[in-house]
Amino acid sequence: MTFRFESLRIWHMARAYAKIAYKLTARFPRKEDYGLTSQLNRAANSISLNIAEGSAKKSDKHFDLYLDNAVGSVYEVVSGGFRALDERYVDQAAFDNLYVEGESLGKAINAFRKSLKPD
Repeated sequence: MTFRFESLRIWHMARAYAKIAYKLTARFPRKEDYGLTSQLNRAANSISLNIAEGSAKKSDKHFDLYLDNAVGSVYEVVSGGFRALDERYVDQAAFDNLYVEGESLGKAINAFRKSLKPD
């Protein structure tokens, strides 16, 4: 059985983005394990999970709601990246990578949303 989401470029991009976020949070101090580290990792996972769950919906209108949540999670990861930068858990180059890849992923998800059929 092939799942619909497996054929979606945005799902693959979201998986790669989660790896970037996990690599970034691995640098955080232990005191953030149940704080910013956990929050960023959960938000990063939420992106691909929402894409996958939404792809199972019967209508594109419902799929779009999940994609909207996925974009929101991208924003959450980027915002968390700013917090990490403010606390000096990451350097500017690592943050810039998270930011640029997040921007690219958010744009790709929104472009895909425009290709869906309105119900």
